[in-house]
Amino acid sequence: MLGPQYLVSRLLKKSRGSAVADSRIDPSSKVESGSTVVRCVFARHSFCGYDCTLVDCDVGPFVSIANRVSAGGARHPMEYVSTSPVFLSHRDSVRTKLARHPYDPRVKTVIGADVWIGEAALLKGGITIGPGAVIGMGAVVTKDVEPYAVVAGNPARTVRQRFAPQVAEALLKMAWWKLPDEELRRLAPLFTEPERLLKQEGYL
Repeated sequence: MLGPQYLVSRLLKKSRGSAVADSRIDPSSKVESGSTVVRCVFARHSFCGYDCTLVDCDVGPFVSIANRVSAGGARHPMEYVSTSPVFLSHRDSVRTKLARHPYDPRVKTVIGADVWIGEAALLKGGITIGPGAVIGMGAVVTKDVEPYAVVAGNPARTVRQRFAPQVAEALLKMAWWKLPDEELRRLAPLFTEPERLLKQEGYL
């Protein structure tokens, strides 16, 4: 039985609210309290947990993002003499401008359908996470991740594939995440048996 102290703590945690700006969140998706989401799109049935920071991200459908994940964000010009925004034209945290070189700090981060991102993972801005990929907790992801790959570590490396190549390829062809909810209700009983599902639907 949950005690009153636990319930009060949960209530306080949820009461903080979330900071969502210039974003489109599907009504079936959820951004938990303490999270900051800026210039992002969340497709259907996706969520991010508590205390996440997502900037300039396209989040696909059926994506699960655990607590304290950071994804996206601005870039800095490593190819210039200085990486400081003091020398760049856009507004930033510092007020001083010693030059105003044109530079776009924004990069789009793409998180594909049915991706699962573990707690406290860090995703560099501008990368693409393929459909069905799994990002281990605490991973530092600096490069694109292939569909259905499981990556972990710092820097993140592929530790295994979720499925055999032919199964992964068939799932990508099926693209079940594009189907309407009514059709997914019909298929859902076989989601525990990927190969049987794919054979039934003619993809294997």
